[in-house]
Amino acid sequence: MSSISSAEDGAARRRRRLNLAIRELLRDMSVQTSLLNHQVREHLDLKGADLDCLDLIDRHGPLSPSELARRAGLHPATVTGILDRLERGGWIHRERDRDDRRAVVIRTARGRTGEVIRLYSGMNSAMDQICAGYTEHELELLADFLRRSAEAGAAAAQQLADS
Repeated sequence: MSSISSAEDGAARRRRRLNLAIRELLRDMSVQTSLLNHQVREHLDLKGADLDCLDLIDRHGPLSPSELARRAGLHPATVTGILDRLERGGWIHRERDRDDRRAVVIRTARGRTGEVIRLYSGMNSAMDQICAGYTEHELELLADFLRRSAEAGAAAAQQLADS
């Protein structure tokens, strides 16, 4: 009986160490991604959350300013300043909503996203090489883990915002 308990204790310790290692590696990845994003912002002459908002508009747009503020977790007045800078830089266009002429939607400007893609090309190529070393099943598992991790991060951020 003690050998089973000892084996279970060892397995539990290994699992705790792996869980800790995964959390530490996610922190490392977060820092490295933040540093990469900082370099991209510098090359594009963008400020703070401008790149994040541009990415949200590109991936989920067209968006209303209030929807962008909600998705970015920013105050609407902050988003107005970001949109002003992005529009002056030629990154976005504000347009009247086709369904509600009183409303405004934000779209990315055609042609400018190539600049962003070029700056991320090194990371994208590296990710392609990394993914090539995994089976389809392993990639599905990794995608599920990353999706669930992103959802956990969003939930934790919302919980902090609500407190």
